[in-house]
Amino acid sequence: MGRVTTADLWYHYGRVRAERDRAVPGSFRWSWGQDVGPGAEVLGGLAGAVVADLGAGAARHAAHLVVRHAPGRVDAVDASPAQYGMATALYGPLAPRLRLVRQDVVTHLRANPGGYDVLYSVFGALDFTEPRELLPAAAAALRPGGHLVFSTLAHCLSGAPAQPDVTAVDVPAKTPDGGSATLRRWVLQEHVWAKVLDGAGFTGIRVEELPAGEGDRAAAALLISAERPVRTA
Repeated sequence: MGRVTTADLWYHYGRVRAERDRAVPGSFRWSWGQDVGPGAEVLGGLAGAVVADLGAGAARHAAHLVVRHAPGRVDAVDASPAQYGMATALYGPLAPRLRLVRQDVVTHLRANPGGYDVLYSVFGALDFTEPRELLPAAAAALRPGGHLVFSTLAHCLSGAPAQPDVTAVDVPAKTPDGGSATLRRWVLQEHVWAKVLDGAGFTGIRVEELPAGEGDRAAAALLISAERPVRTA
């Protein structure tokens, strides 16, 4: 979902669900458990907009937007070959309004300056890519007045608190053959996200905490939005 440099550490993610659930989701949720909190309305009016999902995985959120919110196009960007393959199998027929892009997110953003009205991520590339690289690229890829919205963990899944600076934590992952590996994940305190967004040139930064919900997948999250400023003479 973020940057893949060696083994595809996202090979197993979502595979069981993809085998039993091929439907376009009927809802869009930002929360970790996908069961509480606001939905796609946070993105604003999407009719005719050019949108990108950063670290789209199997592109379920992107498919929902294409089917139910009439954007001009949604680019579902993910570097993982496995996730790209699942997205293609599930939602390839939604092209050309859904464009599946297998590419490193930062590389893609840098290649598309001013190309998007809205960028978003649901526990995707914003969690797994160095934010001091990704956020300036995201700001440049937005048109003036464009919006970035993303959800990210409010604390580590282990229960450890979020980081007080721009430092990643190691989280467990699996290689395609089932071997143990680790991924870097950025789980940052609210003020740290605000500072790095400001440093990347974003304005109108807003942070909302989403409740943990219930069940095995309970975890509090942050819903963060910001915009690229409109230049004035």
